[in-house]
Amino acid sequence: MNSKNKWYHCGLHFECTGCGNCCAGPEEGYIWIVKKEVEFLAKHFGTTVEDVKKKYLKRIGVKHSIKENAKTKDCIFLMSEQGACRGCAIYSVRPNQCRTWPFWSFNLHTPDQWNMAAARCPGINRGRFYSFEEIETIMNQKQWWDDE
Repeated sequence: MNSKNKWYHCGLHFECTGCGNCCAGPEEGYIWIVKKEVEFLAKHFGTTVEDVKKKYLKRIGVKHSIKENAKTKDCIFLMSEQGACRGCAIYSVRPNQCRTWPFWSFNLHTPDQWNMAAARCPGINRGRFYSFEEIETIMNQKQWWDDE
């Protein structure tokens, strides 16, 4: 599709503030994770893929999603210390879905949806400028790792 046909053809601004809102409830959601990312997670924790699946993931049909805190609906890897910023306990091996925020097709569907995301995320519409091409590359990214 021609860039002129998309509302964000002139680019957008985003800079992560580390607030953790993208990883937090109050709604339940899915944090999709693929086989290779599960393997990275197992290596990160020094355990097996099966242990990772049992302890940290839930099966949704044929896919896996990272578990959420039952009460808050926060990702179980969202860590916070009293008086400190929230952070990701698995940041170096976080799933592709997390890496591509906020440039998800849902958020980019309309300006209203982008602005609804901005109401939760203080980094949207400020900070670094992303060109249309950069946004499309991030949105369409299927993996963040180099194949070995």
